[in-house]
Amino acid sequence: MANTGTKPHYYTVSWDQLHRDSKALAWRLVGHGPFKGVCAITRGGLIPAAIVARELECRIVETVSVVTYDEERMGQPQVVKPPAAAGDGDGWLIIDDLVDTGTTAKVVRALLPRAHFATVYAKAQGRPLVDTFITEVSQDTWILFPWDTEAQFIPPIARTVAAK
Repeated sequence: MANTGTKPHYYTVSWDQLHRDSKALAWRLVGHGPFKGVCAITRGGLIPAAIVARELECRIVETVSVVTYDEERMGQPQVVKPPAAAGDGDGWLIIDDLVDTGTTAKVVRALLPRAHFATVYAKAQGRPLVDTFITEVSQDTWILFPWDTEAQFIPPIARTVAAK
């Protein structure tokens, strides 16, 4: 997420919600197939891709790995694992959890220009780069995925506002 100088908003996604949203994505995609295979963008796209592949009865699942950032900073995108089985993407479906600024999406689009690109969540900057998505969130929202979080006590909002 780009540093805009303002405090980010957080949107927590549970395992159940991710499953529902991924299944909704499959419903939206069913008319675009059948697909030769699904290409998951690792790591975030792995779980949504597994759900979508199941729902669309795609047995061939490929991966592409592009490293662009860690929890702290953006870097230059590096393809560390190309999607060899997907060719130019003809008849393939690319799945990711989120399109944010579009940095990763641009790299993957260049690798698989003929594929259908779908994400579960989309932010405004990256949204034009995907063909299909389910939920749009604001650019200043940080999505907390279930694999990045754990349950813990959070003070009530009134306490955090009163402390300012």
